Amino acid sequence: MTAQPLLAAVIELVRQAGAATLPFWRCDTAVTAKSDDSPVTAADLAAHYLLVDGLQALDASIPVLSEEAADISLSERAQWQRWWVVDPLDGTKEFIARSAEFTVNVALVEQGRVLFGVVGVPVTGRCYYGGAGLGAWRAEADGAVSDIRVRLAPAAGFTVVASKRHSSPAQECLLEGLRERFGELALANIGSSLKFCLLAEGAADCYPRLAPTCQWDTAAAQGVLEGAGGEVLDIQGQPLSYLARESFLNPSFLALPAAAAWRGELLELASTLG
Repeated sequence: MTAQPLLAAVIELVRQAGAATLPFWRCDTAVTAKSDDSPVTAADLAAHYLLVDGLQALDASIPVLSEEAADISLSERAQWQRWWVVDPLDGTKEFIARSAEFTVNVALVEQGRVLFGVVGVPVTGRCYYGGAGLGAWRAEADGAVSDIRVRLAPAAGFTVVASKRHSSPAQECLLEGLRERFGELALANIGSSLKFCLLAEGAADCYPRLAPTCQWDTAAAQGVLEGAGGEVLDIQGQPLSYLARESFLNPSFLALPAAAAWRGELLELASTLG
């Protein structure tokens, strides 16, 4: 089975998983700390079980790597050729704070590259999906679907997507370098994988992340961005990959339009921070 026939079914699964989180979002829900002190709620687990069961029903031969079931040995994962990368609820801190900026994320990965990704926004019913060579789309709760595309030049000012909760000294240095090149920056602060989606729909120019993320935080939204004409690179300029390794942590990365005229300048600036 190829990637595209699976896409429509995954979009529906992501919608169902998003709907499963909402009853918990509307009322107080218990929060448990995981071994790394990150929070997990009953909503995370409800979406996790729905997605894992649904993906295995689609094709039992494709293994699932979910944030909520990631205790899989490297020796086993190294044998995988194609697998799902799932974040049942990205932005748990946003969820707990009653923000609408949390997402449900599913990516299909083959030999370390994202084939396609689906990012659902449960509160609004919006869904982003796409992949390299496929294109990218934004679907609304009422069924309206629009093609989305990165912008190659800033609209009024250069807009950088920043995390609401995570930064680093290196990232602040990068932002200062961008100010020297582009003038005062517009900062778009938003939670979860929606940061990539802002770039994908042409609402921002760059998303630098020089602070920790995990593979499930980025894979689905990377698929959307790549479908929209963007790319996600490490600070050496290599595509962000999901090949099996001991740690699930990503390196620092830059998300940007692949054909941006300022791409080389950004990579040169980032290389000084490595």
